[in-house]
Amino acid sequence: MTDVAEEMQKSMFDLTGKVAWVTGAGKGLGSAIAQALYDAGATVVLTSKTESDLTRVAKELDPSGSTGRTSVIAGSVDTPGFAADAVRRIVADHGQLNVLINCAGISPSFTRSERVTDEGWQRVIKVNLDGAFFCAREAGAQMLAQETGSIVNITSVHAVTGFERIAAYAASKGGLDALTKTLAVEWARRGVRVNSLAPGYFRTDLSSGLLDSKWGETIVAATPVGRLGVPSELGGAAVFLASDASSYVTGTTVNVDGGWVAR
Repeated sequence: MTDVAEEMQKSMFDLTGKVAWVTGAGKGLGSAIAQALYDAGATVVLTSKTESDLTRVAKELDPSGSTGRTSVIAGSVDTPGFAADAVRRIVADHGQLNVLINCAGISPSFTRSERVTDEGWQRVIKVNLDGAFFCAREAGAQMLAQETGSIVNITSVHAVTGFERIAAYAASKGGLDALTKTLAVEWARRGVRVNSLAPGYFRTDLSSGLLDSKWGETIVAATPVGRLGVPSELGGAAVFLASDASSYVTGTTVNVDGGWVAR
């Protein structure tokens, strides 16, 4: 490959000058994706419920605090008005919004479906599906006005594969996968791409309880590569979907799952 070709290839993944909003950025997969976007040159706006988590992540991204490429907004995606307010603040502070990574989500206790309560079901759907839609709607409106943008919804391998005792979580991610396709078709000709990024099993605070239980060995054994994912391994796929490298990609799902869906 020539030097010119190498530079052209690098520029396709370059997010310099782009503003990316990452929900659920306070820990786990969200913070890992934020790191990857920041390393690719993006200005990264971090949101989650806990401001102390966001401050820590922002410090990890920019230890000196000198780049001006991080900002934080504390709040929950399912709170009425939060998404609209976040987009207003992002545009006021940075002038644009180019990328949304919809990563905020919760997982219920590992419960047999016949024992799931109304409250437990609704809580998961409210955050994982309602909250993601609110953020996509508000970010999408801004991107449509700009006639450009990329939305990446973090779904799950369980949007399309069954597993025991995760009915609400699987339903929320399956709904988000369907929403991804609908928004992609609706907005494609107006410059906004919408895709899903579906992780398999990664060790995070959210998953540690399950992975440390008797089910952990079963999950690893069912993963073709024979191990859990490392959060940083999700970053490359997120940068791809956020960047011009995926300019002809919309309405699709990128699985980063160690082969889980291929079983």
